Amino acid sequence: MVPLKKSNLKSVLITIGLLLIINAIGNQFFHRFDLTKDHRYTLSTTSLDIVREVKEPLYIKIYLQGDLPPEFKRLQQETQQLLEEFQAYNQNIVFEFIDPLENEDASMDNIKELYRKGLTPVNITVDDKGKQSQAMVFPWAVAVYQNKEVNIPLLKNRMGATTTEMVIGSVQHLEYSISDAFNKVTTVKQKTVAVIKGNGELQDVLMAKFLLQIRESYHIGPFTLDSVAKDPTGSLNALQKYDLAIIAKPTEMFSDAEKQVLDQFIINGGKTLWLVEQINVEMDSLYNPSGSTFAFPRDLNLNDMFFKYGFRINPDIVKDEQGSPIKLATGEQGSATQYQEFNWKFAPLVYPESTHPIVKNLGGIKFDFANPIDTLKNKIKKTILLKSSQYSKRIGAPVEVNLDIVAEETSPNHYIKTGNMPLALLLEGSFHSMFENRVLPFEQATFESAGKKNKMIVISDGDLIKNQLDKNFQPVELGYDQRSGNLYDNKDFMLNCVSYLLDDTGLINIRSKDLDLPLLDKEKVFENYGKTQVITIGLPLLILVLFGVLFTYLRKRKYGQ
Repeated sequence: MVPLKKSNLKSVLITIGLLLIINAIGNQFFHRFDLTKDHRYTLSTTSLDIVREVKEPLYIKIYLQGDLPPEFKRLQQETQQLLEEFQAYNQNIVFEFIDPLENEDASMDNIKELYRKGLTPVNITVDDKGKQSQAMVFPWAVAVYQNKEVNIPLLKNRMGATTTEMVIGSVQHLEYSISDAFNKVTTVKQKTVAVIKGNGELQDVLMAKFLLQIRESYHIGPFTLDSVAKDPTGSLNALQKYDLAIIAKPTEMFSDAEKQVLDQFIINGGKTLWLVEQINVEMDSLYNPSGSTFAFPRDLNLNDMFFKYGFRINPDIVKDEQGSPIKLATGEQGSATQYQEFNWKFAPLVYPESTHPIVKNLGGIKFDFANPIDTLKNKIKKTILLKSSQYSKRIGAPVEVNLDIVAEETSPNHYIKTGNMPLALLLEGSFHSMFENRVLPFEQATFESAGKKNKMIVISDGDLIKNQLDKNFQPVELGYDQRSGNLYDNKDFMLNCVSYLLDDTGLINIRSKDLDLPLLDKEKVFENYGKTQVITIGLPLLILVLFGVLFTYLRKRKYGQ
């Protein structure tokens, strides 16, 4: 008996010793094992680099708590698991889940405070066994670091998508949303953005929502090209201190000297975001007694410059059967006036088909009087980010635009080999100056005819960046159309464009991550509710009971003798 006890004690001591050795080795070598098929909990190298820069406590408050609909419980679970993964790499990451509606007495104050911060709720229709009810959910988080605060959108709202589809798309972008927020609060602003003025570009109030958003990550400031006429060299030197130039819907011609300044900015590595229209027509001009207006070509004196870079914006309007809804008055004027929704073919609603990180998993993006872009052969790499639908064609200008077009009847035969026209284009490579082997508009000792590796984005509609104004002339959310009540993905697209042009960390590439999220089919669950309960609840309990009975029987049989 004594030898047996000694043998057991020896085994126990050996086991404890091995565990201590393994624990000591484990403390020296850190590794996380992700056994999921799609590696959804494996953080990208970019995310790890960002989280390692967190030197002090970074607090995250997540407002996904309480009695949530099933889809949002899945979003809550995925958010928690991803934050736990961040926390495993850096203990300075501290997070908590908060239910803003938990205390009925304080819930209204909480809601007002969240509204003040820009955290707007979503109203969800909950379908529980055929019974529908409304639920208010705040799919937001807030990250705070060294008195700097940034909002984290957890839900990607896509027009026309079901709640389940929106949650799946949101989980796809979860790592990017969180990493982007961490990068904003922990990184000191370094990149600078110039908003070009002086050629009839959009007023700041019409780009307010976009400018406020990019101001969280970059230094921004207006840059007026008017000074080029007096001091072109000084203007060029000043512009070259910026990293990105945004040219948003210019309406006046550029002089050759102004073009040289922009050209040399590009040749020397400056990024550019062009939102340029070659047609002069506005939606507001249609709201008159005749319901019509004329569209004329607009000469900005940029064609030769664009041609050199490898593209051309045509002075045509894109007419697309996949248009955006518009509400027009019908019936007699006065108390009998009613509003009906029509398909407005001059406002293409574009759903991205490209898998490029800039547009991947985005919803519908609304254009207004867009122009088709042609790509030209040169050594510049060109990626079509957005294009019109198969059933679209170009309408030459000048032309009359009339609201009566909403009643037009068409067929697929009207769009044979006319559609899929590029509307947004990414160009990457070494650009050549448009003034190469030409007389310069002004003397420049530092003139370069060929540039370094660079990139630019061209969008053939200036209204894509434009936010509407409410009745008090205050800007509404970018992408929100007050006439139809729809929210489009214009804002996310524009922000992704800036991120891609200025991002040296590769953060935007996280959006390329694909996740497989199998969710229950609600209709089938409802049809087979009893069977589903038996499988998901009864069967595990039955297996547990059988295991207990079998274990007890075998134990009695072994030790009862």
